Formats: sequence, C-alpha cells, structure tokens
Amino acid sequence: MASDAQDWYSDGSDPEDHTTSDVIVIGAGVLGCTVAVALGRQGRKVTVVERSLKEPDRIVGELLQPGGVMALEKLGMADCLEGIEAVPVRGYEVIYHGERVHIPYEYPDIATGQPEEDAIEPKSKPRPQGRSFHHGRFIQKLRDSARRTPGVTLIEATAKELVHSRHTRDRGRVIGVKTSTAEKDHSYFAPLTIVADGYASKFRKGYAKQDPVAKSRFWGIVMKDVPLPQPEHGHVVVGNGAPILLYQISPNETRILVDVPNDVKPSLGESGGTKAHIRRHVLSSIPESIKPMFERAFEDGGLKSMPNQWLPPTTNKTPGTIMLGDALNMRHPLTGGGMTVAINDAVLIGELLSPQTVPDLSDTEAVLAQMAKFHWQRKNLDSVINILAQALYSLFAADEIDQYLKALQRGCFAYFQFGGNCINGPVGLLAGIIRRPTVLIYHFFLVALLSMWLLVRDSKPWMMPLRALQSFVVFGKACQVIFPFLFSELRS
Repeated sequence: MASDAQDWYSDGSDPEDHTTSDVIVIGAGVLGCTVAVALGRQGRKVTVVERSLKEPDRIVGELLQPGGVMALEKLGMADCLEGIEAVPVRGYEVIYHGERVHIPYEYPDIATGQPEEDAIEPKSKPRPQGRSFHHGRFIQKLRDSARRTPGVTLIEATAKELVHSRHTRDRGRVIGVKTSTAEKDHSYFAPLTIVADGYASKFRKGYAKQDPVAKSRFWGIVMKDVPLPQPEHGHVVVGNGAPILLYQISPNETRILVDVPNDVKPSLGESGGTKAHIRRHVLSSIPESIKPMFERAFEDGGLKSMPNQWLPPTTNKTPGTIMLGDALNMRHPLTGGGMTVAINDAVLIGELLSPQTVPDLSDTEAVLAQMAKFHWQRKNLDSVINILAQALYSLFAADEIDQYLKALQRGCFAYFQFGGNCINGPVGLLAGIIRRPTVLIYHFFLVALLSMWLLVRDSKPWMMPLRALQSFVVFGKACQVIFPFLFSELRS
C-alpha cells in the first residue's frame, strides 16, 4: 500500500497530505463504528471518516431488536446502551381495527418448538429484550466506544471520491479515499476501504447491481407522557390506512411513525399534502388513549420524514472495497431490523477478516473470497429480516381495493390470535433470535392457508363455491408477495 500511495503522489504533491492505515471506514454510523471496533480490537489500524461528528437528529434507527443487543454484547459494546435513557423493549402489541394481541419476545426453543442450535441466549438467562432510544444519543455512544479502541481514529471530513490504483496489474482496485475539510484536502490510503455511508450513499452507484426502491416515507413526531396500551413494547397499528408504529425513545417520550405513500406530496396547504393525508387516513386508526396527545403534537409541528427503501444485497466484488450497512442492503423499517442487521454484519466481518484468516488485507483474492462467504453466511439472519420486513409491510399496507391482500392481512392478525408458536415463531424471526429462513416460509404460508379458510368460513352459504375459488387467488397473492423478495435474496 505504501507503493500505491507513493505512486499516486509521484507528481510532487506534499506527502503530508495523505495518511495510511490498514482499513478505512467511510461513515461513523451504526455499521461504521461497530465494524471499526471489531477490526480495531484485532490489532488493525482503522481510520473512520465521517462528514459530521455532531449528534445526528433523525427518526428511525431508534429500536434495536434483541438480536442486535446480543451482537453488541458479543462486540463488548453493550455499555453503549447505558446513559442514554434507553427503554427496554419486551415485545410487540399489534392493534388491528381496535382489536389487540400481545406478542412478547420468547426464548428460541419455545419459539421454534424444539431446541434451537443457533440460540443466542440459553433459557436459564432472562427473557430476551430489545432497547429503544434517541438515535443520535446511541450513535454518539458508539463513536465514543470507537475512539477508545486502540488503533481506531475518527476523522471529521467529507469523503469526496474513492482512489483507485494506477498500477496496470491492479487497475480498478480501490486503495483509499480523497477527503476535504474547510481547511484542506487530504487522502487516506489502506488496502481495504469499507463504505458505510448510509441510505443515501454517494459511492453505491457503480458498485451495486440496482438502485434502492422507495414507495413510501415514514413521517415521525415525538409525543410526551403517552399512556401506551402496553408500556415497554413496540406497537403496530393497522387500520384503514398504512401501518402506524409507536414506541418509547425515553421514559417519557414516545415516537409515532406514520407511513405515507410517495404519491402524497408534502404541502403547506390545509386541504392537501402530508398533513391532510394524516388527518383523513391516520387519525381515526390511532388508539383513543393516545389520540389527544397525537393531535396536540401534530398541531405543534415538528414532523420529520425518512424514505422507506428496499435494496437487496449483492456480493462485494470490487477489489479493495466493501459496501456495508444501508449502502449495501435496506429493508422497510416497519420491523425495526436495520440496526440488528448492521451490528451482526460487523460481527461477521470481524470473524471473516480476522488476522488469523486474512493476515494481509492487501491480499485482495483472499478478501474477495471471504466476501463471497459473507454474502451467503449473513443470510441466516439478514434474509429473514429483509423478507419479513417487506412481506409484513405488503400485508399491513394493503389497499382497500385489493380484497385478496386485505384477506391476507386479516389472516395474519388471526394467526397471531392463536398464540403459542403462532406468535413465538414470527416474533423470534423479527427479533433476530431465530435465524432460519425456512421458519419464515413455514409461518408465512400457514398465514396464507388460514386466510383462505377464513374467506370461505365467513361467507354466506350460497357464496361458498365462489369464495373457495377466490381463496386460491389469495394463495396466489401470497406467492406474489413473498417470492420476489425470496428470489432477490438468492441472487449473488
């Protein structure tokens, strides 16, 4: 790598304008900080470049599932959840047109009905818990942990472009990044550059096979002192419109997220735009105990939004660089799985690129071989969370005019009402505790079969033959929902 840097600056540039290390990480978010700690603790010299090290202020990224908490513990970073008023998350409450079902987190062996080889927590320990918090406070704790890690350096600068090798034999290999600050430009060189610059990645294009797809946005607001139906639980409200999420981000603050389709344009006018859409389609679905607080917070303003995007993962094949985090893979945040995916990916990267496995990170063939393993090994967890998020959103956001998708939505809630493994299995998948895609497929198609049966059972006797035929359309709709996401995970 030294020769690459010398070659790049052979035009006489000041050698003080570049720095070398073992790994460069672009982005000091959840993935950037955790992977920096994972590699730094192995003795690697890691430079993390972040545009702004101020506390970020954004919605989503505020609920960490139990599988993410466990991954933090594995990295020795569990203290990042302390001192930020993080609230325990013990499960979910699903409210479907006013009806409620309680879905607590469960032990892996109970969730699957048999001993779970991949169980992260033995049953003798406390029941799994997630955490919810202010996103910015959590990020700052992660950054502090990275700063305290020997060999890890955080730099506040804007990453402008990736630097490629000029050697003919290595042409195309990434060897670093050019950055800029208000004072000067600077370049950082390393045999491996990890791109983790988030959902709006400027470096994704040219490295990923497709662009992110966004069909809606979450609009969020914070409410004070809200009496949630089930404290210390995430709440999913399904009514006549798109789904609504509620969860605490501190002991006295509750976040509400409203899913609004992209064809609803923001507007300052009272008769149109996002605010009018929320008044017409969302307000009636909010639980009565919460509605006055929501109306007050809504009228006071402060709405913020984030795009809900889907981006299936692709294998990292560019020598010298790895795309990770939201730059690599995104799913709808309905299930709150994004940070769990990121932290577990950091754990896996640390294992696959350990000095014992890849002593020299400039050995691009060895690194790329490990990245091929990474792409498939991560699917035990990540494909479950990716598919579950997209499939559940398709069901919970079902339009009234699609009677077959609405039938699946109803069947999903009825499935939860059975209790037992009908809730333990799905919530174990959502929590990142059960890491078996086959378990997801099993429960999804049981929901489809139940939806078919309910459609026939609840029809008038003379309508049963027609409903029986329509029930097969419901099954076809279920296949139409899940198979595109399933196939996207099978591609390399």
